[in-house]
Amino acid sequence: MLREGMGALKRIISYPLSIVFYLFFGLTLCVFQPLQWLGVKLGGAKSHRGVINLMNLCLLRCLHVLGVRISFKNQYKLPKDRSLIVVSNHQSMFDVPLISWYLHSHKPKFISKIELGKGIPSISFNLRHGGHALIDRKNPKQSIPAISDFGKYISENKFAAVIYPEGTRSRNGQPKEFAHTGLKILMKRAADALIVPVTINNSWKLVRYGNFPMGIGVHLTLEVQEPIEPQGLSIEEVLNITEKRVISTIKT
Repeated sequence: MLREGMGALKRIISYPLSIVFYLFFGLTLCVFQPLQWLGVKLGGAKSHRGVINLMNLCLLRCLHVLGVRISFKNQYKLPKDRSLIVVSNHQSMFDVPLISWYLHSHKPKFISKIELGKGIPSISFNLRHGGHALIDRKNPKQSIPAISDFGKYISENKFAAVIYPEGTRSRNGQPKEFAHTGLKILMKRAADALIVPVTINNSWKLVRYGNFPMGIGVHLTLEVQEPIEPQGLSIEEVLNITEKRVISTIKT
């Protein structure tokens, strides 16, 4: 009974806090839209990355309005002179700035659904101009070549490709079955890449009520699992090991 009462109280408090959060969140996206444009026009890709890094930090800071704590755990030294394939579970849109900020020195690039490439201040601009892959999940004739070209691009530039093999977000933290097609293509086209499993916990709680109100008092965590050297292993072995490591510390 007490737990239910506390839950109801938190939800009531979340309404005004969510309004303040969205004001800061929306303002951040609007401010960084022209800043990205200037970065691209005046300084090229490197300048644009700097703007994006600052934007992702600001987006994470916005979450503090909701009483969110953020923790990172990583006991492994990831190489900066080698391409990476970062494989993560997916719980909410906030997974993106979380990974982007923490791994910013590895220049993370995302595979995203094509619909996000328009209409969203800052986010759509970044997806179109930041070296990311926009795919139509309903059209293999478009998505497969796009992922293939993306893998080659990652390999040639020593960037980090970020992929969510679940395809869609988990609404309750429970991991969905991994779809391996995109990851297989990436591994073939970026055969030199180190595979980095990542586990995100509790970001689903931010949107447990939908987009409004937001969840409050959440402890958001990102944990880097032991990287996998694919050399000497079959693709299927790598896929199985990766999935097990990603889901090994998911808390539901």
